[in-house]
Amino acid sequence: MSEYRVDTVCIIGTGLIGGSLALAIRQAGFCREIVGAGRTEETLIKALELGVIDRYDTSIANAAQHADIVVVCVPLGSIYSVFEQINAAEIENTVITDAGSAKQSVINDAEFVFGDEFQNFVPGHPIAGTERSGVSAAFPELYQNRRVILTPTENTSSDALEKVRAMWQSAGAEVETMSAQHHDRVLAGTSHLPHLLAFGLVDCLNNLEDVDEIFRFAAGGFRDFTRIASSDPVMWRDICLSNRDEVMVMMRRYSVEMEKMYKALEAGDGEELREIFERAKKARDAFCG
Repeated sequence: MSEYRVDTVCIIGTGLIGGSLALAIRQAGFCREIVGAGRTEETLIKALELGVIDRYDTSIANAAQHADIVVVCVPLGSIYSVFEQINAAEIENTVITDAGSAKQSVINDAEFVFGDEFQNFVPGHPIAGTERSGVSAAFPELYQNRRVILTPTENTSSDALEKVRAMWQSAGAEVETMSAQHHDRVLAGTSHLPHLLAFGLVDCLNNLEDVDEIFRFAAGGFRDFTRIASSDPVMWRDICLSNRDEVMVMMRRYSVEMEKMYKALEAGDGEELREIFERAKKARDAFCG
């Protein structure tokens, strides 16, 4: 009997997310072989040199052929095209999953390409990452004690779900399941909105006349708050567009809260500001605790 849980895992997109998963499951002995695929052969060669993958193919269909699990780790705007290329391979017994930050749009793409009765698709989202990108940024500990959310559809088979769960658990992650709708609503507030705020603040300050002076005196709080504005712009453009309805709901709610603080400042209402800050501090401290 093989010591591996599965024989072959194909990872499409060997950047930070896909590369870190490859390193983690290799370290855990989850599979015998890791095949890489993607748009740029230079990146795949780099992944091979770094020991992230065992081999690669510039054809996504060829790379996915007969793999036990295919993990799609590309920007959300590219997922439909990747699904189409995977569908050109023999994937009858292949489990397909992804790492996209919005789930309903990915499910819609998968159902259109594979059919709405396809049982081997397991939508997934690892709640992990850094502001760095590319295969050189990959490291095997990225998913240790981090959450991965799976959002199976009503057609997802229990066998496919358990294979993907086992893969992420071997990478050190805590795996949870929920509906795609709930996932997209939660992540709109806890991840997508914060990235929009960070990008927006930096762009706002960058458009001021004395921008050099402002950034020169930026302290630790500014750096901490805006760190995520160094994230991949293409990836985050795709995330925001893919989950735009839920993100817009959260933006409207945030705008209401900002208007409350604006009016409190306008009126010189220190008590109102203090109450807002107290509620926020209490919630933040409870969350961190």
